[in-house]
Amino acid sequence: MTGGYVFVQTRPLTPDPLPPSARQVAFLTLRAIHRGTYADVALDRALRKHRSLSPEDRRFVTELVYGCTRRMRSLDALLDGLGRKSAQQQSPDFRTLLHLGLYQLAFLDRVPPSAAVDTTVDLAKHNRLRGLTGVVNGMLRSYARQQTASGQRFGFALPADPVDRLGVRYSFPNWIIEQWIERLGFGETEQLCQWFDRSPSLDLRVNRLRAEPTELLERLRSVGAVAQPLGAVPDAIRLEKLGGEIDRGEEVGVQESAIARLPGFTDGAWSVQDGSAQLVTWLLDPQPEETIIDACAAPGGKTTHIAERMGDRGRVWALDRTTSRLKKLRQSVKRLGLTSIRAATADCRAGVPLPAAVDGDEPIPTVCDRLLLDVPCSGLGTLHRRADARWRQTPATVAEIVTLQRQLLARAADWVRPGGVAVYATCTIHGPENGAIVREFLDQHPNWEIEVPPADSPLAPFCTEEGCLEIWPHRWQMDGFFAVRLRRRS
Repeated sequence: MTGGYVFVQTRPLTPDPLPPSARQVAFLTLRAIHRGTYADVALDRALRKHRSLSPEDRRFVTELVYGCTRRMRSLDALLDGLGRKSAQQQSPDFRTLLHLGLYQLAFLDRVPPSAAVDTTVDLAKHNRLRGLTGVVNGMLRSYARQQTASGQRFGFALPADPVDRLGVRYSFPNWIIEQWIERLGFGETEQLCQWFDRSPSLDLRVNRLRAEPTELLERLRSVGAVAQPLGAVPDAIRLEKLGGEIDRGEEVGVQESAIARLPGFTDGAWSVQDGSAQLVTWLLDPQPEETIIDACAAPGGKTTHIAERMGDRGRVWALDRTTSRLKKLRQSVKRLGLTSIRAATADCRAGVPLPAAVDGDEPIPTVCDRLLLDVPCSGLGTLHRRADARWRQTPATVAEIVTLQRQLLARAADWVRPGGVAVYATCTIHGPENGAIVREFLDQHPNWEIEVPPADSPLAPFCTEEGCLEIWPHRWQMDGFFAVRLRRRS
C-alpha cells in the first residue's frame, strides 16, 4: 500500500499489434508505473524504446503519463461516480485505460471530447479489452455530458469535508493535505496544491569560473531560448522555453538530450539546478582553501556549486554510501572543469573516521571547516517533479526517514571543527523532517547554535523567525526546501 494506492505485479498482457501512437505508449507506461516502476524511469524507458515518435507525440506522452499519475485520486473519484464498481475494484488495465480517457476530458482543453473518447475505445480494442469497448464508450460519453450540463471541468460535486475536497480536487492523499492545512490554512494549502500540479520549471546555475550571467543569457537567447534571471537567487537563470526541437511542453525529466545541446553546456558554463537548491550553497558560504565535506553528495549539484563558490581552491569531499550514484557527480566534475573535488563511497552513519574508498590516495579527513548535510528526505517539496511521490510516501515511510535524518545529523556533525559550520538541508516542506530535527539536535548538543544570515543577505527573505531557510513553492515559485546554518562553538 502506498499512500492509499496499490502498485502490484501482474501477469503481462501482450497487446494486439498497434503502431506506437502516443496514447498507446502512454498506456503501456502507466501500466508499468501501476506495477511498481518509478514514473520517471518508466517514461524514460518508453521514450527511448519509441524513438520514432515525433517531438509533439513525445510531449503528449509525457503529459498523459505524468498527468494521469499526479491526478490518480481525482480520476478515481470520477470513476467512482460513473461505474457500478469503485475504481479500486476495476481491473488494473481497465482502470488505467479510463484514466487516460478521463484525463483528456477533464484536464486537456486542446483535446476534443470526441477524440478523447474514440481513441480510448480504440486502445481498448487493441489491448485485449475489446469486450469492454461499449462500457468505455458509455462511461466516457456520460462523463462528457455531465461536464456539459454542469459547466464545470469535473462535472460532479466535490466532497464537503475540506480535507477530502482538496484531496480529491487536486489529487493528494489526505495525510499530506492535513499537514499543510495545519501549517498554512485552507487558502494557502489550495494554492500549494495548484502549484504542485503544474509542470516543473527549469533553472540553470551559472558557473562563474567559466561564464558571466549576462553573457550566458545572450547565448541562450541567440538560439531561441526564452530565459531570464531568477531575481531571488544570485547567478540563477530560469528557462521558460528551450528553443529548437523541444520546448517547455515536455517536462524536465525527458529533456536531457535537448538541454545538453544548449550553448554553454559542453564547456561547463552552467548546470541544471533549481533555484531553491542553489540557495543552500549560499547559506553554507564556502571559502577558498577550506576543507569541506558534502556528506550525502550524489548526484552532485551542490558539491559542484560549493567548488565553484570557493573558486575551486581548497578541497571538497563528496561522500555517498552508493558507489553507482557518484558516477553522475564525476561526469559533472569533468564537464565543469573542477579540480578541488574528491569523491568517496562512505556511509556517514558509521561515524568518524571513515574507511577510505576515494578518488586518488588521499584519506577522508577527520575534521572539516564546513559540512553540508543534504539528507535523504520525503521529497515533499518536489512533488511536481516526482509525479508518483505523493502516492509512494506514507506517514510510516516518513517516520523511517526521520530516524535516518537524526542519525546522519548526529554522526556527521562530529566532522566539524570547533568554530566551524554545518548546514542541514532537505527538499521537503514536512515539519518533522525540518525544524523538529534541528530543535532536537540543538537540545542534545548545547555547543551548537543556529547562525542567522545577516539582514542584507540575499537569503534574508526566506528566513523564519528562528533563522532557518523555509521555501514554500507557491510563495517563491521554486521547489520546496528547508535549510539551516549551524555553528559549532569554539
